[in-house]
Amino acid sequence: MKTTLNLLQKVNAKSIAKMLLLTAACSGGSAFAQSQSPVVAGIVKEATNNSQLEKLAHELIDGIGPRLVGTPQFDQAGKWALDKYKGWGITAKQEKWGEWRGWQRGISHIDMVSPRVRSLEGTQLAWSPGMKKPVTAEVIILPEFADSVAFAKWLPEVKGKFVMVSMNQPTGRPDDNWKEFALTESFNKMKDARTAQTAAWRKRISNTSFTARTLPVALENAGAAGVITNTWSAGFGVDKIFSAYTKKTPTVDIALEDYGLLYRLAEGGEKPRITIQAESKELGVVPTFNVVGEIKGSEKPNEYVMLSAHFDSWDGGSGATDNGTGTLTMMEAMRILKKVYPNPKRTILVGHWASEEQGLNGSRAFVEDHPEVVANLQALFNQDNGTGRVVNIAGQGFTGAGELITKWLAAVPDTIRHQIKTNFPGSPGGGGSDFASFVAVGAPGFSLGSNSWSYGSYTWHTNRDTYDKIVFDDLRSNAILTAILVYMACEDPAKMPRDKITLTPPAKWPVQTKANRHGGLD
Repeated sequence: MKTTLNLLQKVNAKSIAKMLLLTAACSGGSAFAQSQSPVVAGIVKEATNNSQLEKLAHELIDGIGPRLVGTPQFDQAGKWALDKYKGWGITAKQEKWGEWRGWQRGISHIDMVSPRVRSLEGTQLAWSPGMKKPVTAEVIILPEFADSVAFAKWLPEVKGKFVMVSMNQPTGRPDDNWKEFALTESFNKMKDARTAQTAAWRKRISNTSFTARTLPVALENAGAAGVITNTWSAGFGVDKIFSAYTKKTPTVDIALEDYGLLYRLAEGGEKPRITIQAESKELGVVPTFNVVGEIKGSEKPNEYVMLSAHFDSWDGGSGATDNGTGTLTMMEAMRILKKVYPNPKRTILVGHWASEEQGLNGSRAFVEDHPEVVANLQALFNQDNGTGRVVNIAGQGFTGAGELITKWLAAVPDTIRHQIKTNFPGSPGGGGSDFASFVAVGAPGFSLGSNSWSYGSYTWHTNRDTYDKIVFDDLRSNAILTAILVYMACEDPAKMPRDKITLTPPAKWPVQTKANRHGGLD
């Protein structure tokens, strides 16, 4: 069965490769059609017939898992990437740029034990303090307060209890589900109720005189057994999993469906009790690093074309589409380029950045530490918004970007190119992902914007960002696109101009922000 499946995959891969090459050859006016570039043909053939994406994804996403900065898994992933590049004959290294609070996630287990028994879905937030042993306690809701004085008077009530500090959502159904099935009147009624409820909850928090960030610390200091949150991501069974602010007691996110159950029971006076086991380890201060790979240029070794994707992730899921897919795309493109274009005219670099999730810190550090690359950067291509095929490329406010990128895109097979909308010169990106670290210093960094696949709700920073959400056909397309753009940028005799558009006040070009090189440390 396995042999038959492999044979079918190879036959299908060859058919796809022939189709892509035929389509490209028939695309009148394109550089590829004119030149029949053997390198472009080789990129398409290698990516299609010998893709390593599934193997790489299994090893990184399933085997190593999420890559929260400061954790052993991030360190393990860095060593894995170096080993892969070494096996492909690519020079790569870890570039230390700072240090971070070391932390290791352990078991999260949550059970309702009264008024009935039910195992609940949830997990401790990143950097949550661990528990020496399971704790069973009553769950209470943060009540409404007239003012901070009333809150201070109530605060001793939290001692020995788990405190719910998030709003109970009126529905666990996403809006598109309501649109499909609900009466218009029912949908509007629900939205109005949610809007009012959200405003009321914000006022409930503000009346304590604390914020969503500082309130958990106040509860911890008052002796709460733990803090319970729910950060719903507007989809079935999906929550955002970010970081804890407590230092002594655990902060646990419980999924909307179970959070609502506990909330309604507590609100009804039934005094639900839960048992939480949340284990983690503090590992002290650990070094953090970027992984940087290089294929040396043969004619212009001091000019650079870069591939870019952040290597770290949040750890509620496996970091599959944020940004495992960007990482895999860039690694696969580097592998292909080394095989079919081993002597590029310009030096090819790949940056796998750390701590993007805490503020683009790895790429900002690289920009600070490598002025020679910044000054001589032909182009950087970054991918970081999910598993989808690339459908948008903008000029980031560089007036000359359109001419060159349009020329480079002409070499891309039409089956890939026709899906991409371009916006030149566009506007400079001030954040969002690592290309912005380069744009801020006037270096040509470009985002390869992907098709949604419900990324914002279902996989971005969520507990559902797992291997099964990867769409490998789209990743193969993106690896082909990236490799061809890099090849064309290396070959082009013209250098990317850095002239910027004139922005209408109060709009300004983004300002460079310094990297946080001591993250999570007080």
